[in-house]
Amino acid sequence: MKARAAGLLLGYAADRLLGDPRRFHPVAGFGTLAARAEQTWYADRRTRGIAHTLVLVGGATVTGLAAEAAIRHRPVARTLVTATATWAVLGGRSLEREADAVADLLAHDLPAARRRLIHLVGRDTTRLDPDEVARAVVESVAENTSDAVVAPLLLGALAGAPGLLGYRAANTLDAMVGHRSARYLRFGWASARLDDVLNLPGARLAAALAVLLGDRPGDAARAWRRDAAQHPSPNAGPVEAAFAGALGVRLGGANVYGSTVEDRGFLGDGRPVTPADIPRATRLARRVGTGAAVVATAVSLAGAPRRRRRREC
Repeated sequence: MKARAAGLLLGYAADRLLGDPRRFHPVAGFGTLAARAEQTWYADRRTRGIAHTLVLVGGATVTGLAAEAAIRHRPVARTLVTATATWAVLGGRSLEREADAVADLLAHDLPAARRRLIHLVGRDTTRLDPDEVARAVVESVAENTSDAVVAPLLLGALAGAPGLLGYRAANTLDAMVGHRSARYLRFGWASARLDDVLNLPGARLAAALAVLLGDRPGDAARAWRRDAAQHPSPNAGPVEAAFAGALGVRLGGANVYGSTVEDRGFLGDGRPVTPADIPRATRLARRVGTGAAVVATAVSLAGAPRRRRRREC
């Protein structure tokens, strides 16, 4: 098995077994660096935000390139570097833990469940009833399975450690500055657009896997085709719609973000979500993540002969 494919599988297995490291997480370290950089050169201009994105995402990508270049002819070392980078950027196990924690709290402590939900979503959670809390969890599981599992695996298969680290840098910056607030409308524009572009293939793969691996493939495909465009995100829409159809539930509706109410329409034509649907969503997410690991391995192996032929020419 080629080093990149083996590294992706090992990194995926490490994420499933261990989740994120509780201390000294490299993504948290990158976030701290990005916050300090923002304090240094923030200005309410797109050009300054473009520079912010280029420096930080470019720096992460160059780090991956340098690491691979240093061990180019050492397949075991390349496997370990790819595995470490994969484990660092994936977040499927931690996503599942957070979803399970909210589900457990919903059984006996709604206020605590609302507070814990803040770890997963950016909407106002203070007035959500149990079913609305459950809907928020299922939507987050769907979207973040694409963002934190499928997309990085696919970028890792195509570009190795540079793709993994560059993708996670872009995704982290989008979470930090990519939202439509007065401060970040212009400064965060480049980070948000780059994250959208990098997530395009991963989101479609995640939606396709939800169709293929879910219990209702026809409903999932129909919801994706019919409802995805109602979501304001070009990438979350397909994944959430496919999950809604696969689970036989209805996602979407009105969400409150501070003083703004965002109506996303409805995704899927099933029944409303209930707390019992959270474990069903995490089971589907696990299947989608495993399917993505298989696809990423196949992509890596398919690309190996072509890379070798180019070196021989």
